[in-house]
Amino acid sequence: MNTTDIFNEFKEKYRKGDFRISKSCSKTIEIQNAHFTCDKDYIIREPNYDYAKREVEWYINQSLNVNDIPGGTPKIWTDCADPDGFINSNYGWCIFSKENGNQFENCLKTLKNDPTSRQGVMLYTRPNMWTDWNKNGRHDFICTYSTHCFLNEKKDGWHLKYIVYMRSNDAVFGFNNDLYWHKWVRDKLALELTDTYKTVICDDVEWNSGSLHVYERHFKFLE
Repeated sequence: MNTTDIFNEFKEKYRKGDFRISKSCSKTIEIQNAHFTCDKDYIIREPNYDYAKREVEWYINQSLNVNDIPGGTPKIWTDCADPDGFINSNYGWCIFSKENGNQFENCLKTLKNDPTSRQGVMLYTRPNMWTDWNKNGRHDFICTYSTHCFLNEKKDGWHLKYIVYMRSNDAVFGFNNDLYWHKWVRDKLALELTDTYKTVICDDVEWNSGSLHVYERHFKFLE
């Protein structure tokens, strides 16, 4: 499946009135166990590239405070943060920081040492997320579980397969920004692998989400 297939599945669920209703009575359209190839940068609505770039800049800085997002803090982030602005889900911190296990560096070293390794992973979340998600009043259970990276040798060089595993994913805006980030990480990984392998070609990102959903306030995009 690709992004167009997923969009059509959402439209069909909307047409049928196939909604998931929460305890607060809000509606979503949800695809559970979604798997598809990211052949486009979006599923439903084109990305806001200006914001996506600013979010990546914040991730690279590894700040765990949403007040450090360049150009202003979106409401979605202030809603997740504690009263002082702290969250868990700075993805740059998750994969680049020593505190979270140097995930990017370990993945890079693994693939440099053995291009056939199945251990080229970056782990974003952690077992104590069960208590950290609402620490000091925040509401931030990290949405990305992990990424899994493979090198496959082909006639034109080594190909980098980059697979994303998500717990939960808003298909309208969240997916766009998350994909922009993951493509940035994929490209950085490929570039650093060229120190060892002459040619590294990036394949399309493969996406897996336990819950890929559209909120009721965004149903208008499916009409």
